[in-house]
Amino acid sequence: MKALLAVLVLAVLLTGPPEHAGDAGLAEHWLGDREVDVTMRSPLVDGEATTRLLLPPDWSRDATRTWPVLYLLHGSGDDHAAWTDHTDVAALVSKVEAIVVMPDGGHCGNYSDWWNQGRGGGPDWETFHLTQLRELLETRYHAGRQRAVAGISMGGLGAMHYAATHPDLFQAVATYSGAVDPLARPDVTEAMWLLCPGTDWHNLWGDPARPDEVGMWRAHSPAPDLSGLRGKSLFMSAGDGRSTDDAVEKVVRDESEAVVDRLRKAGIPVTTDFYPGGRHSWPYWQQELHRSLPMLLSAIGAGTMGR
Repeated sequence: MKALLAVLVLAVLLTGPPEHAGDAGLAEHWLGDREVDVTMRSPLVDGEATTRLLLPPDWSRDATRTWPVLYLLHGSGDDHAAWTDHTDVAALVSKVEAIVVMPDGGHCGNYSDWWNQGRGGGPDWETFHLTQLRELLETRYHAGRQRAVAGISMGGLGAMHYAATHPDLFQAVATYSGAVDPLARPDVTEAMWLLCPGTDWHNLWGDPARPDEVGMWRAHSPAPDLSGLRGKSLFMSAGDGRSTDDAVEKVVRDESEAVVDRLRKAGIPVTTDFYPGGRHSWPYWQQELHRSLPMLLSAIGAGTMGR
């Protein structure tokens, strides 16, 4: 039903003219020749959500080809502008033949369709990103079907969850200080509170202490079932946070190591960069983006202009 709703909403969005379709719930705000913010109005997110795109150097609206896609997911408290505000990603991909997609995932949306203690309703970030936004990118911006996804912190959870539970959609995944396994620690809700203070986790996935609700937590942790990650290019990184006394980085390091351990026991290759020290902050995530980008682009067949 949620996927059908997303398709119907998309049909309405596409009725407006290409440059600006505000009346139809879609608006473009160009920040440069290759950078554009696309704002969509959708009941799936209870209002509006903006996605920032970095388009390839030879992109045009009337192109007859498609381009592979790299999704970059932000962490809690950030939005669609985080990656371009805090890293050199725009310059880094300036000659890359791929569309870089940086969607809003909500202040603490956790890249999930919320349970809301059984009442239903939004936000439904997972359906929005993987159905409505994806189809808009394919219909309007010539996005192809070769996709990689990477994310920081909360976005690392989203990247790992999206790739593991929708294996046909993604060929590669990277996490940088990712909160990738909510059930890896005994103090589950305390760890989540550190990562996203102020969120009522009972609204998100229910109560992890209740046998009839813990399944929703498991469904958003790839660790119990890693089969969806088999055959993909995987990269995971985190600092230890100990020498810098960074409590959040300690949590995500524990979670990342737990997932890597399960991956290797399952015979699924993964490249890691578990570095000493390190804070839960952008300079480290930019460093890891640089290290993992060649792998991500190779997995989706994204070349560079002039090669």
